[in-house]
Amino acid sequence: MGHSMADSSNRPQAAPPPVTRRTLLRAAPAALAPLAAVRADAPPDRPNIILLISDQFRWDCLGAMGLNPMNLTPNLDAMAARGVLFRNAISNQPVCAPARASIFTGQYPTRHGVWRNGLALAPDAHTLAGSLRQAGYSANYIGKWHLAGNDGAGNSPETRGPVAPEKRGGFLDLWQAANVLEFTSHAYEGELYDRDGRPIRFSGVYRVDFMTGLARQFLRGAKSPFFLTLSYLETHHQNDSDSFVPPREFAGRFQDFFVPPDLRPLPGTWGSQLPGYYGCVASIDQAVGAIRQTLVETGLDRNTIFLFTSDHGCHFKTRNSEYKRSPHESSIHVPLLAEGPGFNRSLTVPELVSHVDLAPTLLAAAGVPVPSSMQGSSFLGLVDRRTEGWREEVHFEMSEFLTGRGLRTPRYTLAAAVPKRPGWKAAPSAASYAEYMLYDLNADPCQHVNLAGNQHYAEVAAELRRRLSQRIAEAGGPAAVIEPAHFPYP
Repeated sequence: MGHSMADSSNRPQAAPPPVTRRTLLRAAPAALAPLAAVRADAPPDRPNIILLISDQFRWDCLGAMGLNPMNLTPNLDAMAARGVLFRNAISNQPVCAPARASIFTGQYPTRHGVWRNGLALAPDAHTLAGSLRQAGYSANYIGKWHLAGNDGAGNSPETRGPVAPEKRGGFLDLWQAANVLEFTSHAYEGELYDRDGRPIRFSGVYRVDFMTGLARQFLRGAKSPFFLTLSYLETHHQNDSDSFVPPREFAGRFQDFFVPPDLRPLPGTWGSQLPGYYGCVASIDQAVGAIRQTLVETGLDRNTIFLFTSDHGCHFKTRNSEYKRSPHESSIHVPLLAEGPGFNRSLTVPELVSHVDLAPTLLAAAGVPVPSSMQGSSFLGLVDRRTEGWREEVHFEMSEFLTGRGLRTPRYTLAAAVPKRPGWKAAPSAASYAEYMLYDLNADPCQHVNLAGNQHYAEVAAELRRRLSQRIAEAGGPAAVIEPAHFPYP
């Protein structure tokens, strides 16, 4: 899993490879010209920030991780060579809406309240966008939002219609988004909404390319300092067809595919779905290349922090009946790359970081005070290789498939759940959990051998349960007892 320290001094400075698909070079229609950013004065040297989120993107698809040989991500790999690759970034809740709320608030789901899909982020939440805007940035959003609340069935106005300004988490300047993009669009047609609630329709162009065109158009006229979040639906499946839809040009390209070792012995949908998924991965990589090309063309690359991540991973129904919502690396381990001012280090960071750390880090990098409400910590010290005092463990929560909590350390993953409380709308937390999964990542990086109840690991499990109980309380949940596995074996 790559938990040892990586040498950062000898990695090559790779030039960005050319963007290969012509559709990514098209400008968005002139009728969709970006709105002028409304902002207060800010120090001119503050960096611009671009946060690019690809939904359901497996961390090991990055070629820079050295695990997938298919060369799906040359642009992202070049970004890793220039900047910082965070080798062990973890989602604090492997479901779309809770993960996004953690990214933007720096809080665990127990605290920000979006503990499952369908719940809205509180209008008065202290967010990354709000803090940057108070400091003179414009706050701009393109793509999937998923934090305005919805009924989960695709029928509510919050799902199908525009997002009210008070439900936009502080993104009050450019707004070209849909709350649940998988319900307002398909791969080649659909709509987003502008800041006035008017539909922005597209047809005949691939969804990733259309959104990339909107972002490039914004960047060509952007006033600094700005914060732009570009949130793609890909590499998420298309809900109503339960399929991964790549660009048409990629049809048949990935039929001879590599199977990640964690999937190989497990029944699931990967046999039929990996080719389409890999095509979506490649399309996101080319979008990253197009954004990077625009930054260079406009000169914005000299003063723009560019960060790439995902909300959660994808296990192709091998761990439960869904694609995420589990404590496994295929669910909780996410890609995280950054380049730009302060990050151009050609560096690999092996320490554990998580979504709650992103907002404090970006605020610190912009010289903006971090609100006391944020529970994460800036990892800028890790980029400077100052590791003293950094907490080498991540607390994560689980919902919808079960009510659970977990702890990820450099070596172990411990998961605990509330027995007999499955279901979409089960209570978000409890006073008592039972250990049900334990993995030794050194011995079993693919997490095929569940050690919960194994007496050889009894002392390790007891210590992890103690630490998990402490982290649950710190996150804002009730004091919880973590019971040992109910079925110990020798």
